[in-house]
Amino acid sequence: MAKAARVLDVLDVRPVFNLRDVARLNAQFAGAETVDIIRTVLSEKLLGRAAIVSSFGAESAILLHLIGSFEPHVPVLFLETGKHFPETLAYRDALIAMLGLTNVINLFPDEAALDAKDTTGLRWSYDPDGCCAIRKVQPLERALVDYDATITGRKSFQSKTRTSLALFELDGGGIKFNPLALWDKESLDGYMTAHHLPAHPLVEQGYMSIGCAPCTSKVKPGEDPRSGRWRGWDKVECGIHTPITMLDDPSIEPVF
Repeated sequence: MAKAARVLDVLDVRPVFNLRDVARLNAQFAGAETVDIIRTVLSEKLLGRAAIVSSFGAESAILLHLIGSFEPHVPVLFLETGKHFPETLAYRDALIAMLGLTNVINLFPDEAALDAKDTTGLRWSYDPDGCCAIRKVQPLERALVDYDATITGRKSFQSKTRTSLALFELDGGGIKFNPLALWDKESLDGYMTAHHLPAHPLVEQGYMSIGCAPCTSKVKPGEDPRSGRWRGWDKVECGIHTPITMLDDPSIEPVF
């Protein structure tokens, strides 16, 4: 990270990362304990200005606790889509208080975009990619102008699209840091128990991955944890981790 470190000495210039930086970081921290990786990365500012992107979903308490225990001021970006379960919003507020998080930033969709693209609030029902673009992708893109790296709670076991997930990934000229990439379900459950962290109230009802209410369903036995997201659609990611295309073809009629 020598190149990035030199750039960081100039406060008004953002670091620009490349694949070599990512490879170096993955090699440097291979086999290290998660808490040690997080402490080093944040204390030495290896990624520049970093923010957590949290859904305050099923397992979000773990990453927030790992980081919040010693860096409670790290920005936590929450996409307030207007479509969350009430339980998620209550859980967010409970974790903020419990963990002493001091810098949670709620990101809202642009009102003009909602008026132009989703006046009925039902775009999720016929174009979930377009709905995610308005309510998640675009608000996050605007916010990330102020950051060099994001910290996510993604894990490789969650779905087929995440099986090769690494600790560090290149994200344009920035970096995505996935501290829990190699954790399994047993490790997650053990951490929750050991640190007396409350589960999201919908988990016990069978919701293993929790996003917006209209596009989240219970997971059936034998399914992967994210199979309840956008059930019935050829879609497994909201778009903040994979590119998506808005559906704006006027010849396609909405189906409610």
